[in-house]
Amino acid sequence: MKKLQIKIPLLLPEVPDEKDQCVQKLIQQLQDKEGLEKVHVADETDNGVPQLCFHYNPELITIDQIQKLAKRTGASIIDKYGHRLIEVEGIRHTRHARKIEEALNRLDGVLQSAVSASGMIGLEFETAKINDEKILTVLRKEGLDILSTEVEVERYIKKTHEAEKGEEQKEEADKEHEHEEGEDHEHSHGGIFGKNTELIFSIICGALLGIGFGLSYVEAVPSWVSLALYIGAYFFGGYFTAKEAIQTVAKGGFEIDFLMLVAAIGAAILGEWAEGALLLFLFSMGHALEHYAMNKARKSIAALADLAPKTALVKRNGKTEEVGIEELSIGDIIVVKPNSKISADGVIVSGTSSVNQAPITGESVPVDKEPVDNPDKDWSQEKDIKDENRAFSGTINGNNTLEIKVIKVAKDSTLSRLVKLVNEAQTQKSPTQLLTDKFEKYFVPSVLALVVLLLGAFLVIDETFSESFYRAMAVLVAASPCALAISTPSAVLSGVARAAKGGVLIKGGRPLEDLGVLTALAFDKTGTLTEGKPKLTKVVPLGNVSENELLKIAVAVENLSDHPLAKAVVRDGKERLKDTVIPEASDLEAVLGKGIKASLGSDKIYIGNLDLFEDLDENKPSQEIEEQVRELEGGGNTTMLIRRNAEYIGTIALMDTPRESAKATLAELKKIGIKRMIMLTGDNQQVADAVAKEIGLTDAWGSLLPEEKVDAIKKLKEQESKVAMVGDGVNDAPAMANSTVGIAMGAAGSDVALETADIALMADKLETLPFAIGLSRKAKGIIKQNLWISLGIVALLIPSTIFGLANIGIAVLIHEGSTLVVVFNALRLLAYKKHLS
Repeated sequence: MKKLQIKIPLLLPEVPDEKDQCVQKLIQQLQDKEGLEKVHVADETDNGVPQLCFHYNPELITIDQIQKLAKRTGASIIDKYGHRLIEVEGIRHTRHARKIEEALNRLDGVLQSAVSASGMIGLEFETAKINDEKILTVLRKEGLDILSTEVEVERYIKKTHEAEKGEEQKEEADKEHEHEEGEDHEHSHGGIFGKNTELIFSIICGALLGIGFGLSYVEAVPSWVSLALYIGAYFFGGYFTAKEAIQTVAKGGFEIDFLMLVAAIGAAILGEWAEGALLLFLFSMGHALEHYAMNKARKSIAALADLAPKTALVKRNGKTEEVGIEELSIGDIIVVKPNSKISADGVIVSGTSSVNQAPITGESVPVDKEPVDNPDKDWSQEKDIKDENRAFSGTINGNNTLEIKVIKVAKDSTLSRLVKLVNEAQTQKSPTQLLTDKFEKYFVPSVLALVVLLLGAFLVIDETFSESFYRAMAVLVAASPCALAISTPSAVLSGVARAAKGGVLIKGGRPLEDLGVLTALAFDKTGTLTEGKPKLTKVVPLGNVSENELLKIAVAVENLSDHPLAKAVVRDGKERLKDTVIPEASDLEAVLGKGIKASLGSDKIYIGNLDLFEDLDENKPSQEIEEQVRELEGGGNTTMLIRRNAEYIGTIALMDTPRESAKATLAELKKIGIKRMIMLTGDNQQVADAVAKEIGLTDAWGSLLPEEKVDAIKKLKEQESKVAMVGDGVNDAPAMANSTVGIAMGAAGSDVALETADIALMADKLETLPFAIGLSRKAKGIIKQNLWISLGIVALLIPSTIFGLANIGIAVLIHEGSTLVVVFNALRLLAYKKHLS
């Protein structure tokens, strides 16, 4: 458990002191968050300024997440704490990543660091104690090349922009960059053959070993020829291993590379040159292939950045000119030609077309786009833009030309934010990874103790020191937890990459693992299970009035009102009436919460609920009409009774109808083992029950306030242990924060949903949910398989080498083989099919 103290005025600038009620409200809201064990006013002050003290579990919540949460509840602690995402090159493998992480955590002022073998480093630090420059200096001393402290889309834009300036200028820029860095930044696995140097060295090592071994059986060839070839094999096979080992030992570390080197030197001392060369060949080849496999997963994520087009056609002063997308401003009009990429987030102002949104939302079917009603409006501040009017950077236009008004600059685009969040996700460790890290801390010293004992075996049993030394080296190789170290990160990296390709953003290993073990899902109703907009469902005329006449009266009167229900009546009513002329009403008078009154010609029209007519006059609706209204309401409808003068002429009913896909999706979720599906809604229980029955939910809890949804989630967690909350990420944020996994829908169109959820479904489509859960289960299964493989091999090899059943060559072969098996097993996730049975 860790503590974090923050000055109260930073969180609540207007509050006079810590006794204010707002402080208590802030504490109550913050304590709803999973990972925060306790929030209270600190006993000590900071130079007389009162502070809040957060007791938090760093395995469940990061300081960055606490910051975001505090910001949403009226706080800002960004001045005091910095958060950086740095992209580097030169991290050799998972164990190297862990060493860098430990070095960063030792720095004064660094509160938390997470280093991924994929080259992403997440950092949280106190800006008063340490700055960016010092952090970057430390990373360079670790032999890393700083690629970027910006998100990848921006770097991509800059790179392509540089390329257009011409090679000469680029070379000049590179020289300046080298001078600036103060070192030439030869990448750890670079060299004379570029990034493939290690692989080529390994192949040369294998070739020399093979030739040397073959010639040793030819009597005409002197033995020194084979020895010379073996020494050459040692050089090429041991070059990177030695380099890595020396770097690690110089920093006081003790890694597998050093053990391999010692074992190879030991074999040479014992005259077993061929076996030592074989050891180095297998180890270096295994390393090179591991890099290749991990790069495959990394490239899958990097491909997201390549979705961004580098230029845009902009209409300025009556002309169309091509500019770099980093030069686009909010309000610019860009022209997108048929079958080309859309270069910025915006709204359609001219033209109609179908747009392939799969790169961002994962939707397989192109989405029809049409212009907004008001092209001159400033749409950049608009929160609720219809999908048919909105365009995302990186999506692909269909067969017609579109004109799009830019609403976000390149670095704030949905694509740019998506890339940044996916990169952040790589630095978030999963529960299994945290567990294996802890296991290794105890396992490695235990193995070293065992090796020391084995080195003294010649004192107890009848064998030479060289035999005891050889056995000890074989045990060192066999017990190295390489496969264990990479088993979880490789699966998380592949899972996050595959999810992003399918339009699902999973923010790290924890949500990826948790999603797969869920047994219960809680859904918000409005906009999640339902369309989020009321539709006209029933028109019931009374007496001699026809359905069309009733609708004409209703549309004429409701046309005067701005109420959402009135707009729904007008929209759907006009659609049903087709080309019928609608009369004009006048003298609208609204009765709050009950209905409206208006004049239509010489008639007085009243439209509203039963309460309106209860208080109006003595002319009450008959019992038969009341029963009809209550029956409609029992079916989940919102009803409006219509009276013309003294005569009740009919009832119309509206309902927020369930999504077309809801029933099939819930059936699919049930099929894949989700036992409970609960709807949480502020609507009355009757409406909740009606919707639940129609789409196949197991429970429906109605009449809930937002804070009561949090209590409902807590109650569910007691019953089911792990619960996900599915909503739109805005008003559901507190309930999402308190659930095991918060899932937001339609995140591509909502910045808040992207930030608040653990998992964001980029498209506003419920049917993506079974894919996300299926992928998570597959990932969880692969992580389990990898753990069994890696631990099983170690458990098998240690006794085999102790009792002499396996020599160093066999140990290395199986050891490196198991590492490759777990990496390639994890890569199977990249091919996971978006299958719905």
